[in-house]
Amino acid sequence: MKTLRKLTQLTTLTCCLSLPVGAWAGEVEVLHWWTSGGEAKSVAVLKQLLEDAGHKWQDMAVAGGGGESAMTVLKSRVVSGDPPTAAQIKGPTIQEWGDEGTLTNLNSVAKAGNWDQLLPKVVSDVMKYDGNYVATPVNVHRVNWMWANPAVFEKAGAKIPTTWEEFAVAAEKIQAAGMIPVAHGGQSWQDATTFESIVLGIGGADFFNKAFVDLDSKTLNSPTMVKSFDMLRTVQKYTDKDSPGRDWNLATAMVIKGEAGMQFMGDWAKGEFTAAGKKPGKDYVCLPAPGTAGAFTFNIDSFAMFEVRDRSAKQAQNDLARIIMEPEFQEVFNLNKGSIPARLGMSMAKFDSCAKDSSAEFVSSSKTGQLVPSMAHGMSTFSSVQGAIYDTVTAFFNSDMSSRDAARKLASAVQGAK
Repeated sequence: MKTLRKLTQLTTLTCCLSLPVGAWAGEVEVLHWWTSGGEAKSVAVLKQLLEDAGHKWQDMAVAGGGGESAMTVLKSRVVSGDPPTAAQIKGPTIQEWGDEGTLTNLNSVAKAGNWDQLLPKVVSDVMKYDGNYVATPVNVHRVNWMWANPAVFEKAGAKIPTTWEEFAVAAEKIQAAGMIPVAHGGQSWQDATTFESIVLGIGGADFFNKAFVDLDSKTLNSPTMVKSFDMLRTVQKYTDKDSPGRDWNLATAMVIKGEAGMQFMGDWAKGEFTAAGKKPGKDYVCLPAPGTAGAFTFNIDSFAMFEVRDRSAKQAQNDLARIIMEPEFQEVFNLNKGSIPARLGMSMAKFDSCAKDSSAEFVSSSKTGQLVPSMAHGMSTFSSVQGAIYDTVTAFFNSDMSSRDAARKLASAVQGAK
């Protein structure tokens, strides 16, 4: 990344000397990976609000649910001296870009909008670099959800599970009834999403933090981690042969259509159910992943703002940051996206039971010590360590590797990536 910084400084100077003044006036170019039905509908809200404020939105959507492809494009753009105005970045990755000196200061917008009082500290801390606001949160996602089609369970004579032991029993019955127990997309970030919910359900919040925040080698290579890999193998057993490479929203569609019983995915999946006209409690149920009731694995989507020089472009960027934090956007966006507002004090009257449960548990888990940052979604550690975990989990998922070997490999890979 230090080499990236030097290249950025050189190419940015070249860029600024060659571009005519005002070339980007009143325009924001936004890089994101919200391309599924519910996500696209959500980002369209932000685009409309910005255009209503008199600015032009240039969309730069890069498909790929985990954002890996988008981050590759972002690095290329920054190296070439042509960063977007805003990019969907989150967690420790914001700090990495802050180290590069490429992010702009949003303190004036934040002060005018009273962000320190309107955001929970766990959220505002993520949005700051060196004490200064450099990013704006759009929502809070709960990752440790299980989405289930009650009709599938009823047809199979199975009980919707609340523990991992119950999961194995229910999955066997669904499979025996000729249906797919678990809708899954064989992509590394989806494998990791399922795995972290298993780790939380089996090991608890303290174990989760020691493993994925503290990166403690003894915890990563422990009997509890071996047991977690054992359960991941059980989940794999109940996925279908066509799962490799499947996008997450296509897996969600399998649950919506009654082709599969359940999916382990964050609450952005609810946007797909909503877009399909399905109602919670009737057509589908949302429950914490087995064993994780009372705990909350958070993923905060945010836009980090890159330094722009043109005055009109800067004003458009500031307006984008301001609009993201306003109640109108926070409500409409999160109603579409399936998440909950990052801004405190918002009315939840228009939100469904899943969102209300999520909001309540976000607050309660922060008080009980069970609010944990998602490893799978870049909130708990830097991208190099996350990548090492991804590689190990996916290698296990797609091979006959033993759980004991996987735990040893996990501890070694994380140690090497620190």
